[in-house]
Amino acid sequence: MASVLLAENQEPGFSFENCRRNAFLAKKGNALPKATKTGTTIVGIIFKDGVILGADTRATEDTIVSDKNCSKIHYLAKNMYCCGAGTAADTEVTTQMICSQLELHRLSTNRDIVPVVTACKFLKQMLFRYQGHIGAALVLGGVDNTGPHLYSIHPHGSSDKLPYTTMGSGSLAAMAVFEAGWKPELTEEEGKLLVRNAIAAGIFNDLGSGSNIDICVIRRGSVDYIRPYETANLKGEKQMSYSFKKGTTAVLDVKTVPIIIEDVVVHHTGEAAVESMDTSS
Repeated sequence: MASVLLAENQEPGFSFENCRRNAFLAKKGNALPKATKTGTTIVGIIFKDGVILGADTRATEDTIVSDKNCSKIHYLAKNMYCCGAGTAADTEVTTQMICSQLELHRLSTNRDIVPVVTACKFLKQMLFRYQGHIGAALVLGGVDNTGPHLYSIHPHGSSDKLPYTTMGSGSLAAMAVFEAGWKPELTEEEGKLLVRNAIAAGIFNDLGSGSNIDICVIRRGSVDYIRPYETANLKGEKQMSYSFKKGTTAVLDVKTVPIIIEDVVVHHTGEAAVESMDTSS
């Protein structure tokens, strides 16, 4: 039995013990803190020899850019990676937990390569268990013995298997590029260019997406994680020197106004007396 003086250790993992309390307070008319708006553009396509994933690198906190070089393509296994949109901490911890589960599954089944659908199942079950309270929208891609696979997984646990997909606040701009340019049997170079254009569309049309473009190319037996693939927003350079000599700007008039500082002392009688400030030091 736990001591009344010592708090019990919390179980590891996610904790949503206040969700029912917050729902009760909302019914009573109490204002609850709003969720911080985040922004991201993540994409994935299937090409001739595998899967290509792409993501921007801007992490935001509402209107603040908190990280200009955030890694949004996470390692799950040697044959699959996962892009995360939503709450950065949730996507990071979720992919790390599933990564460990996939390794344990690989060891217990004595497999060299874990099927991509297994990772999709693990992610779906975990997200559905928390009913959408984990803010992780994922694009899962990989290649196994049955070929390339691409899934989009929503925070509440639903999933889609698609030849190309986008997620995040810049997903509409990226999807427009895919709808216009994707075709079956794309070559690797064509696929890289298409993913690059889709991420760039999200970067330049969505305030929550920005900075660099990361690309991960997954083939049977090999992976190329190119970070950064391209810097979309190059910082401007000064065109000239802006150090000017003293006197470059003419001084037309000078006026000096002395500042008089007085201390007000209140006597025990309640009357206020003005005393000059001591400047002896």
